Amino acid sequence: MNNFLKNLMGMGGMSDQVIATDFLISAKAGIRNIAFALTESGSPEVRELLREQLKIAVETHEKITNYMISRGTYYPHNLKKQLETDMKITETALKLSQKS
Repeated sequence: MNNFLKNLMGMGGMSDQVIATDFLISAKAGIRNIAFALTESGSPEVRELLREQLKIAVETHEKITNYMISRGTYYPHNLKKQLETDMKITETALKLSQKS
């Protein structure tokens, strides 16, 4: 998305951050769901498949986390700064929903 469209939508430079945050949340949910399925599986073959999927999901989560940290949009070790960042994202989302 170009800057003109981002500004028009009221997102400024936030779209990458919003997308990455959504991706991170989805990755976390995927990890949780795979882990749950793994504990419920009765088949050794299915458990092995789920273990491999869980490994891939954790690696994906790590890549997203590292990307966000390197961009200065995710602060997993600084709660205050992360809350400030989350509030900005929330305010942007609320503004966008009011424009719709």
